[in-house]
Amino acid sequence: MDQKTMKKLVESISNTVKNFKKSEVECLIRLFHSLVERANVRLNNFGLDRNAFRAILHSVFGMTDDMLMNRVFFAFDKDNDNCINAKEWVKGLSVFLRGTFEEKLKFCFEVYYLNGDGYISQEEIFDMLKNSLHQQSSEEETDEGIKELVDITLKKMDYDNDGKISFADFEKAVKKDKLLLEVFGPCLPEAKVECQQLKLVKGTF
Repeated sequence: MDQKTMKKLVESISNTVKNFKKSEVECLIRLFHSLVERANVRLNNFGLDRNAFRAILHSVFGMTDDMLMNRVFFAFDKDNDNCINAKEWVKGLSVFLRGTFEEKLKFCFEVYYLNGDGYISQEEIFDMLKNSLHQQSSEEETDEGIKELVDITLKKMDYDNDGKISFADFEKAVKKDKLLLEVFGPCLPEAKVECQQLKLVKGTF
């Protein structure tokens, strides 16, 4: 990419991202191009497909949960074209690495409602808890036990008692207890990983 095109892209993205300076946006765009070329992805659009993005989430951010890595991909892919472009990459990392509490709250909720209807249903809670517990426990949890956890979760988070969790429910519950932010599985980088990646963004790593 020539310098003139890069400058225009940096200006365009910087106007929509408040958490990175222009120099950092440029660094992230260069990193993005390097990752795309390394992934050797054959797409109609220049970008990262789901497999390439998941490999980055795993190798760079230490994520291992297949279901949640897929959902993080869809949370980044705002135009739903199954490809993450440079703008989506920078805007996604802006929240992922430097987002405010409110931005991360919205991001986690978006990751957790699996069918895109704006609510976290009982079935989705069941699937995510089963997925999460199966990975963290050597003993396989019974479906009955997970159903009990779903009931406990709904009692704690479903404030309007409609059998599902809306964003208003999620926001109220998490503001009351911040440990509930990633209650259905890790979808944000750990603090130490976040710190390392901020060094990378600044070009010192």
